[in-house]
Amino acid sequence: MGLFTPVKKHANKFRYIPRYYDPEKERREQRRRELHGTSSELDGQEYQPGQYIRTQREARRAAQGANEGKQKMPSMMLLMLFALLVIIVYMLYPRIVEAFSTARTTPEERMQQEIEEFNPYAPITIVPNDYKEE
Repeated sequence: MGLFTPVKKHANKFRYIPRYYDPEKERREQRRRELHGTSSELDGQEYQPGQYIRTQREARRAAQGANEGKQKMPSMMLLMLFALLVIIVYMLYPRIVEAFSTARTTPEERMQQEIEEFNPYAPITIVPNDYKEE
């Protein structure tokens, strides 16, 4: 069976990869950290729990502070929409009330209202003036 073989095909090798100090590479990495916003002042300090979260929160607050002027636009838009809605309701409300009131009346009442309404084509009845001057 091929589970256990006392003889190894290759000897164990020690893999050592030498690391050298490259000052040019260190300068490039330092410059890259400065450009990306990682301060070089924090390199020598020890990590404190929540340090990265705090820096991200401060960056978000700074970005929100820059966008404060843009947040007023939606409130103005909301105010304009509300004014437009009030105007539409003001114009349509009498018609809606009239529709409901005519729906409530009976056909006989509607006929009576039509008779009482002014008709410019109906003949005019002339009543004599009974006023007497002294």
